[in-house]
Amino acid sequence: MVNNAARIARMLMVMMFFAGLALDIAVPAVVLSAMALATWLVRNWTPSQEWKGRAA
Repeated sequence: MVNNAARIARMLMVMMFFAGLALDIAVPAVVLSAMALATWLVRNWTPSQEWKGRAA
């Protein structure tokens, strides 16, 4: 019985480790993708009105 409980505990620890490892990769990837999308939107957004006139 103790051996079975130890196996279950070890399996849960390994599952938690790999779930945390996946989050360590996924969260920065989502943040960097959002930053890249925001940069792309700012660079490619064209205002509806063109400024006319002379430069200062």
